[in-house]
Amino acid sequence: MIRITDQYFWNIIFTLFYLALLSMAVIILDGEAYRSYADLTVLDIALIALATQRLIRLFVYDSMTKFFREQFLDAKVTRGGKVTLHKPARGPRRTLSDLMGCPWCFGVWSGTMVTFFYLLSPLAYVPVLILAVSTLASVLQLTTNMIGHRAEQLKNQNERGY
Repeated sequence: MIRITDQYFWNIIFTLFYLALLSMAVIILDGEAYRSYADLTVLDIALIALATQRLIRLFVYDSMTKFFREQFLDAKVTRGGKVTLHKPARGPRRTLSDLMGCPWCFGVWSGTMVTFFYLLSPLAYVPVLILAVSTLASVLQLTTNMIGHRAEQLKNQNERGY
């Protein structure tokens, strides 16, 4: 059975809004782009992808931007006086809350933004590069941690005689 809610309305509105922004971005880039999308190299695409990944991580998961995500939640006071946050039941704030909690959805928006500014202005190269380098640094750190944890597990297993 198909479930119909009024939330579909807001999801469609935000989708149409995204498509309108995308159309305007294409029109702007057609006349004002510093760099043509046809001139993008593999390195450019890698930088855009890594910068997009960092923005996704920052806005969907990181504690530093939790204050931003919480703006789209409702605060409810429990009997003990504790405040808890919940997604709104419906409306545009619910759609924004869903967007901020979905890395795939937010990735489309942030990928569009990074690509737009990267093509529009040479000034965007530095922040995109910083975001891309921070992504690579995070991956290297996580890989190093994983290798270290695995080595400790093997060491402990060998000491126990397994």
